[in-house]
Amino acid sequence: MEKRENGRHQVYDALAAGIRNMVRRAAADDDRLEEIRMRTGQPLMIRYDGREQILPAVQQPHIVTKEEMRETMDYISHYSLYAYSEELKHGFVTIEGGHRVGVAGKVITEQEKVKNVQHISSVNIRVSHEVIGCADPLLPYIVLDGRICHTLLISPPGCGKTTMIRDLIRQISDGNEYIEGCSVGVVDERSELGGCYMGIPRNHLGKRTDILDCCPKAAGMLMLIRSMAPRVIAVDEIGSREDVQAVEYAMQCGCRLIASVHGMDMDEALRKPALGDLIRKRVFERYVVLGCDEHPGRIREIYDGRGRALWNG
Repeated sequence: MEKRENGRHQVYDALAAGIRNMVRRAAADDDRLEEIRMRTGQPLMIRYDGREQILPAVQQPHIVTKEEMRETMDYISHYSLYAYSEELKHGFVTIEGGHRVGVAGKVITEQEKVKNVQHISSVNIRVSHEVIGCADPLLPYIVLDGRICHTLLISPPGCGKTTMIRDLIRQISDGNEYIEGCSVGVVDERSELGGCYMGIPRNHLGKRTDILDCCPKAAGMLMLIRSMAPRVIAVDEIGSREDVQAVEYAMQCGCRLIASVHGMDMDEALRKPALGDLIRKRVFERYVVLGCDEHPGRIREIYDGRGRALWNG
């Protein structure tokens, strides 16, 4: 497997200058940097090579200041938090390269709906990694007679499902020994799959891929079917009833679906209100459970549409 440089310098560019220097010194290998956590008045932390570290300034832990938090948010928002209010109301901003910046602070509501997040006091930067070839072990199990099986990836947060889907998209789009290259439509609601900048993906998604960036999943799937005629549609982190209904509609239109959902295992996926109904209908032909016990993206289990184990790692 090959790790490609996908703009991790942009993560450093988003940090306050003093914090940027500390993180650079601590993360000698960018490929192993997973998260950067800043909390006003609390120690600066990173997750590096699967382990949490508290970063020191000389010998004491560095305590994040209000000024550093403000400087970081200025860089992330290009000095205009207002321009990012639509994203902030969902609790995160995605910066160039597909890196997701989660935020917490004072929540502003209107008619019981989140309108914005202000006075931001916590930031969690999840570093995007593009790993070419990470889907190689999975492809033989989800290709049947030269076509992609409707596939659902189940994974806890941070266990590599986005990285896995990204590589699946690339390989299906370009083609390989298992499948002839075909058109893939991607709905990238959080800009994590493609890492788009000005609509152009920075991550390698293949030569036959069309991407809707920053588009709600349910609406995007319908748009792709009507306008781009994809053979395969890929979406990350389905959850709402609207998402599930759009997935089922896309399948009925003849598209092959690759989707993911947060969960520890098949049982947890089955307990999800809308998705559980879809699973019980046996519309998916493959279920892939990922884990983090050895490394992100490790395939723990693969099941067929009836829940029979095809692989147990």
